[in-house]
Amino acid sequence: QVQLVESGGGLVQAGGSLRLSCAASGSQFTINAMGWYRQVPGKQRELVAAITRSGSTNYADSVKGRFTISRDYAKNTVYLQMNSLKPEDTAVYLCNAETRYFEFWGPGTQVTVSS
Repeated sequence: QVQLVESGGGLVQAGGSLRLSCAASGSQFTINAMGWYRQVPGKQRELVAAITRSGSTNYADSVKGRFTISRDYAKNTVYLQMNSLKPEDTAVYLCNAETRYFEFWGPGTQVTVSS
């Protein structure tokens, strides 16, 4: 089992910044990719950004150039730096971690961007 705890969400004005953190604990298995997804009520969960164990990153087109994902391997923590936030970025942001055979989800943290 992997426990994921997100932090850093909140309310911010358009154009502002937030930094999300997700700390992973409890796994006896190697965590491979970690990532951030977001979900809005009534819409499908979408990938925001992901980072592999080797450091390769992948971003949704809508956040390229504004968001940056990074990872601290020693702390088993992944970060999402979000700049130039827009009202359409408002969502629950969920952390995801993949081991060889399983994937795990955090409970999510709310990000609200006011116009």
